Amino acid sequence: MKIGSVLLDNITVLAPLAGITNLPFRLLAKEAGCALVCSEMISSNGLVYHSVKTHELLESRPAEKPLSVQIFGSDFSIMAEAATIVESSGADILDVNLGCAVKKVLKTGSGAALMKEPQKVEKILRAIRRTVKIPLTIKIRAGWDSSGEQALKITEIAQACGVDAIAVHPRTATQGFRGKADWSLIAAIKNIASIPVIGNGDIIRPEDVLKMQNQTGCDAVMIGRAAIGNPWIFSQVLELVRENKASLPDPSQRFEVMAQYLRSSVIYFGEQRAMRMMRSRLGWFVKGLRYSSRFRESIKQVSTEKEALSRIEQYKKLLSAELGETEQF
Repeated sequence: MKIGSVLLDNITVLAPLAGITNLPFRLLAKEAGCALVCSEMISSNGLVYHSVKTHELLESRPAEKPLSVQIFGSDFSIMAEAATIVESSGADILDVNLGCAVKKVLKTGSGAALMKEPQKVEKILRAIRRTVKIPLTIKIRAGWDSSGEQALKITEIAQACGVDAIAVHPRTATQGFRGKADWSLIAAIKNIASIPVIGNGDIIRPEDVLKMQNQTGCDAVMIGRAAIGNPWIFSQVLELVRENKASLPDPSQRFEVMAQYLRSSVIYFGEQRAMRMMRSRLGWFVKGLRYSSRFRESIKQVSTEKEALSRIEQYKKLLSAELGETEQF
């Protein structure tokens, strides 16, 4: 599949997740086989007005290429200026968020609020398309009611404005992440679209990726919450495509990924900040393992990289001893 000039290796895309899809997390997803990773949502105002913390979100590494950077905002001139900053940072794709339903974003007229204002969306997209040469994509929801009419309208506008692909999360803005995603809307958008359509929503297991593609005809599938603590979902999808089966990660793989994520976070954020994050995030990777609650408790107060690695090693030894299979770890 191609998004403008960018050729993807397979059908998997990492969804932008606020506070989650930072550089260390994206590197995990990419190493697991994800074709396209996306930054967390970045404020266009923060970029234009030179917020140091906002600009930090643009940091990238060659190993994660191709990279999509998602911005949000409501002013067409600021969005266009932010787009040039993203392009100059080396991003391969620029994505515009039209789907975030968080109250503080909606209050600014951004995210899903824009789906009520198709003329403003058109103004924003035309301004950005005139400004940048890299591929331009958008991410939308169903809209503000279950009819999906707003999503279909925005799709038509996006195509007319030169957008190169569209990601569809078929829940309404008022649903948030509750209820069930209406995959039939993805199919309806695919039927009218002449650009690639990326499906998103209710992907829990690797099998759901192929199920969505079969049911909707979408060109690629975006995986979000299912990848948290489970980056190997991308490699499992690729296994399903190649061999019609997906293997579970072995315990040693989990521990390797945990250590890698820890070290990468320390390099990226600095030890003090990274350790505050790791107190909760390392627990993502042990879901379903025996004594996982004991491990999560043990990392609640870690303050150094050495201490965190020690806790990981202790937990690894605990499981190894119980299994009597130390050599597998």
